[in-house]
Amino acid sequence: STLLRIKFEEVDTEIDAESLLGTELYLPLDLLPKLTGNKFYYHEIIGFKVIDTHHGAIGIIKAVNDSTAQHLFEIEYLSQEILIPINDQIIVKVERETNTLFVNAPEGLIDLYLQ
Repeated sequence: STLLRIKFEEVDTEIDAESLLGTELYLPLDLLPKLTGNKFYYHEIIGFKVIDTHHGAIGIIKAVNDSTAQHLFEIEYLSQEILIPINDQIIVKVERETNTLFVNAPEGLIDLYLQ
């Protein structure tokens, strides 16, 4: 495995540094580069309305499930949840001005949830 040593402010001793081993590191969101077009960060599309090519408005993105091999949009539609894979073939357009995500879900996928 590869090790990386970096110096943090207010971490001046080996003991201080060892106490940080294995912890997660986060950057402030405002330091992330701005994405445009159909590229997006998961946190920025929470709350976006989803419009499907065949079904029209299918709900609001309430979360992204990235704990599976195929990441999924979790869309709240009425009282149920619709899961749609996140990939370039399905995402038609990200419209930040209106907080809308346009998708072309695989045929039959949304119908499974609407029955």
